[in-house]
Amino acid sequence: NLHGGSDTHCPLTVKMLDAVKGIPIGGVALQVFRQGADGTWGKVAHGNTDTAGEVHELITDQDFIPGIYRVVFDTKAYWKAEGRTPFYEFADVVFEAHAEEHRHYTLALLISPFSHTMTAVVSKVHD
Repeated sequence: NLHGGSDTHCPLTVKMLDAVKGIPIGGVALQVFRQGADGTWGKVAHGNTDTAGEVHELITDQDFIPGIYRVVFDTKAYWKAEGRTPFYEFADVVFEAHAEEHRHYTLALLISPFSHTMTAVVSKVHD
């Protein structure tokens, strides 16, 4: 079972939690972009969180090449559906992948209508 644990077969895993309710968030859309040599962002993946608030198999090892990545979460749509007016249009994180050897990244996003915080767990999985 991939949910609730480390997913070593996918190089990028995403998890989302609602800080107000204290529950995982399902059905939130997100997009993954990679920065090109010219500084522009190209979309390389997209997905939606499942009922456990997670996205697995977002991108393959072959497509997750070294570079600068940006993950954008559509948090506004979630809060609108909850009947709240959020402050943020979206939440995003920008990070460098594979700065030192091949690694697995788990991004955990905790959101409320007026704040968000991101935690990253980076591990070597091909040792």
